[in-house]
Amino acid sequence: MPDTLLEVRKLTKHFAGVTALLDVDIDVYPGELLSLIGPNGSGKTTMFNCISGLLKIDTGSVRFKGADITRKRPDQIARLGLRRTFQDVRNFPNMTVMDNLLMAIQQQQEDNLIARAFRTPRIQEYEAIAYERARDVLELTELTRVKDQVAGSLSYGQRKLLEFACALMPDPDLILLDDPAAAVSATMITRMKAYIRELNQQGKTFLVVEHNMKVVMDLSQRIIVLDHGQKIAEGTPDMIRSDQKVLEAYFGD
Repeated sequence: MPDTLLEVRKLTKHFAGVTALLDVDIDVYPGELLSLIGPNGSGKTTMFNCISGLLKIDTGSVRFKGADITRKRPDQIARLGLRRTFQDVRNFPNMTVMDNLLMAIQQQQEDNLIARAFRTPRIQEYEAIAYERARDVLELTELTRVKDQVAGSLSYGQRKLLEFACALMPDPDLILLDDPAAAVSATMITRMKAYIRELNQQGKTFLVVEHNMKVVMDLSQRIIVLDHGQKIAEGTPDMIRSDQKVLEAYFGD
């Protein structure tokens, strides 16, 4: 196996005496698409929040590209090359699609207010590069025709796609996708799967939480299953389909 891109070790998180995650290990390898699944309340989104720095873990560690990110802030983790989406869309509804994309890449940079105020040559060069990147992402996600519309005027599926596009903007090493196919049309699911598959074939690494099992089985190279905050299975889609522990977690004895 190649060196791990993301390494989670014995991650444990409690909420008011309730154990959300217990001693969970996860390895994500460069260029793979790994899905994290499990029944509602199994700890999937909590895991994403711990990895991305939104929640502080109680015990355990998280390493990304060899660096310990266990106690780093979300913005620090993002600048290292790890980006994520959320179950609920978090676009800026009163900004255009293009401006949302430019904001996403701006947030990746260490801000220098004086340089921005005077629009130094370095800032102008950076803005030109950011704009070109936004045009590429718009073309990839087929959002070019709505680039001048405010995000709030888009359909929910388009806003989910915009969230995905924003995560792509800084060209991160690892993207965490939280329920990308939730509450969107079958047509949008097909589009989203195609974009994810194309990027993965180009070498982009994904860790995906998804409740749509057809999407999971179609896209994933490996799958990890959580139940009641613990890892109960790990393997290929074919292995997970026939795993008795997984069947019991979803359907009972």
